Amino acid sequence: MRVIFKTNYMQDIRPWKDTYQLSLYLILLVIIVAAPWWLDEFYLGELTNVLIWAIAGLGLMVLTGHTGQVSLGHAAFLAFGCYANVILLEAGVPFLIAFPLAGILTGLAGVTVAIPALRLHGIYLAIFTMALSILMDDVIVLAEPITGGVSGKYLGGVEIFGFLVDRWGTPVQFFWLVLGVAVLVTLGYINLLRAPLGRSFIAVRDSEVSAQAMGVDIARTKMISFALSCAVTGWAGALMGMYAGAFNNETFSVVISIQLLMMIVIGGLGSIHGAFLGAIVIGFLPQFLSISKEYVGALFGGSTVAIPGLEFGIFGMILIAFILFEPMGMYGRWLKIRTWFELFPFYRKDMFKRQKSYLKTERLR
Repeated sequence: MRVIFKTNYMQDIRPWKDTYQLSLYLILLVIIVAAPWWLDEFYLGELTNVLIWAIAGLGLMVLTGHTGQVSLGHAAFLAFGCYANVILLEAGVPFLIAFPLAGILTGLAGVTVAIPALRLHGIYLAIFTMALSILMDDVIVLAEPITGGVSGKYLGGVEIFGFLVDRWGTPVQFFWLVLGVAVLVTLGYINLLRAPLGRSFIAVRDSEVSAQAMGVDIARTKMISFALSCAVTGWAGALMGMYAGAFNNETFSVVISIQLLMMIVIGGLGSIHGAFLGAIVIGFLPQFLSISKEYVGALFGGSTVAIPGLEFGIFGMILIAFILFEPMGMYGRWLKIRTWFELFPFYRKDMFKRQKSYLKTERLR
C-alpha cells in the first residue's frame, strides 16, 4: 500500500496526485503521439474520431457532470460550431482564427440559451434543450443561403503554417491537430476544476440551496457553465465537420445529443477520465460490432447483413447495465478496484455505498 505524506499546500491543488501519476499520463501521451507509426490509416482515423467525441464529451461534462444541468440539446451546439467554422473559412478567415472564433461564437449562443433556461431544473431543462436540438434542424434548412440547407456543405483541407491538414489527404496531420486540441481542452478543464469557478460548479451540482448559502451566484455560475460547455462543444463540432468532410442538417440530429449524454454516463459522470472512456466505447463500438458479425458469419456460415438498430440496442443495454450495477461508470469501477488494492486487507464492502445527493427541499426541482 502506497501512502503519500503531504508537506505543503500545493500538493492539494496541483493537477496530479504525485510524480508517479504524472509519469503515467506522460507515457500515455507519448504512446498516443506515436500512434501514426504503429497504427494503419483506418485505425488512426478511428482514434481521431474517439478524440473528437472525447472533446464533445468534455464539453457536456462541464454542464452535466460538474454543474448538474442535464442537456439533451448539445447536438445543436455541435452543428453551430461546425457551420460557424466552415462559414468563416469560406469568408477567407484563416483557420487559426476561424477555429477559436467558432468556439467563442458557440459559447455566446450558449449564453443566450442559458438566460431563459436558468429557472429550469431536471427533466424540464432536458426537455427544453431537446426541443432546441430539434429546432436546430429546421433552422439549418431555413437558413439555406448560409448553411446550404438540405444539400449541406463540403469542407476540404485547411492550411496551417503552410501545411495542408486534411482528413483524407493528410490523416496524420489531422490526427495531430485533433490531439493538440484535446490536450489543450483537457489541461484547461483540469485547471478549471482547481479554480474557485470550478468549485462553484460542483457546489451548484450538489445542492443549489447550500451553494447559495455559501455565497455562490447561482445564475451567474450556470450561465458561465453553459458558455464554457457550448464553446468546447463548438470546437468539437468544427472538428467533427472536418472529419466528416460533407455534412447537412441530418448530420447533427437529436440522436447525437442522446449519444453524448449516454457516453458520459457510461464513462463516469463528474470525471474527466469518464469523457475519454465513454468516447472509446461510442467510437469503437460500431467497428467492434462489424468485426464481430464478420467473425461469427465466417465461423458459423451465417449472413453478415447489417441488422437495423443493433448498435443502438447494444449501446442501450450497456447503459442500462451501468445504471443498475455501476452508476459511477467505467471510471467509478476503476476507482473501486484501485482502492481495493490500495487498502487491502482493510477495504470495506460498503465504502462506496450510494447515498442521496439532494436535500429534501430539492427533491422535486
